[in-house]
Amino acid sequence: MTPELTVLALAALLQVVQFVLYSITANLQVGPKRAMSPRDEPIHLTGAAGRLQRALNNHFEGLILFTIAVVLVTLSDQSSPVTQLCAHAYLIARILYVPAYVQGLAPWRSVIWMVGFLATVIMILATLL
Repeated sequence: MTPELTVLALAALLQVVQFVLYSITANLQVGPKRAMSPRDEPIHLTGAAGRLQRALNNHFEGLILFTIAVVLVTLSDQSSPVTQLCAHAYLIARILYVPAYVQGLAPWRSVIWMVGFLATVIMILATLL
């Protein structure tokens, strides 16, 4: 397995951890009865639960592009020190993004997000050059 694929697997596990954290805080906020309801009316989460939900949604969005980058690198057999460094930078940024978002660390949350995004773009560009 390429290092990029290993990082992709770890990023998927990070998503699992984020989902668990979000689920626990959401259940604590709205109660299990409301959380298990059919949700005909949307639940509006606030505070840490709302931030964890938004951070999880952001990870879903970023993971799609990162997965494309990893697939391109892997299938084109272009794994390199640059793509490996970018993959690790992406994962570290995503890990740091969660507490930065939950704690409302502006502008650092956006800076951390940009590191992960640029690392992904560089990986894609590396396969084209």
